[in-house]
Amino acid sequence: MTRHKKSTRLSEPEIERFLEDAARLHRTLTRPLISPSCDHYRAFVALNQTLLKTVEEITGDRAPFVHW
Repeated sequence: MTRHKKSTRLSEPEIERFLEDAARLHRTLTRPLISPSCDHYRAFVALNQTLLKTVEEITGDRAPFVHW
């Protein structure tokens, strides 16, 4: 059985697919119409911030699906 060394970076098609999925998740996280004072809202905000940071780390740029 041959073992393959895993890549250290995502390929361009994988990055494109990741960005599509990240954009979909971002829309889901920013869409809920719940009170900003509830725990669920704060959890959505924290998750979205982590998502945006991850996009920047992977692509080297800010998330293209967020209008700053």
